[in-house]
Amino acid sequence: MKEIITFLREVEANNNREWFNDNKPRFQHLQQKWNAFCEELIKEIGAFDDDIARLTLRDCTYRFYRDTRFSADKSPYKTHMGCFMAPGGKKSMHSGYYFHLGTGQGLSYPGPHMLAVGNYCYDPKSVKILREDISYGWDEFSTKVLSVADARFVPDMDNALKRVPKEYPTDAPYADWMRMKSYGLSMLVDEDFVTAPQLAQRVAAIFRTTKPFNDYINRAVDYVMCDR
Repeated sequence: MKEIITFLREVEANNNREWFNDNKPRFQHLQQKWNAFCEELIKEIGAFDDDIARLTLRDCTYRFYRDTRFSADKSPYKTHMGCFMAPGGKKSMHSGYYFHLGTGQGLSYPGPHMLAVGNYCYDPKSVKILREDISYGWDEFSTKVLSVADARFVPDMDNALKRVPKEYPTDAPYADWMRMKSYGLSMLVDEDFVTAPQLAQRVAAIFRTTKPFNDYINRAVDYVMCDR
């Protein structure tokens, strides 16, 4: 992964088409290495999650070229590589497992290397059901879902509401989960972690602890999809 990280840092410093075209053969070589890693990771996670075992590389990976049509940032290339493994693929709106290799610089997305579970975009009906499920079943959610996840994961509060919805008490132990719109957990990891041997196996072992979380979230997602 060191080669890929070095390349991403160089893209960050030279995010223009002329530089990229001069380095395109290098990118294509590194893209093949990244794809091979992702296929290995899909296989490792698929060993404990049947929904992931069915996925292909195309279901889980993204283009390196940015869509700048609606963005103030017109940089043509991403400075990270990500793999999102969710039931039905990356566009399914299901909760899944996300591994992200960045430049390792900075504290905010997309700089750090990270592991995450969940999704950033849910149907509003799914969010409503999740708030109800978590508030009424907090004991189950906290003991059988959150407590078994690797302790390095933290709730992802990006895009959360500023206030707890009025239907729920602000002093409840689950209050922050009521503010969420993107139900997920995330973990930042350092360069030593992502460059050590057997990365796919180590990442999969961590994600294994979050399968109950994904199952819990996807129960609501599936219910909404079946009700359409």
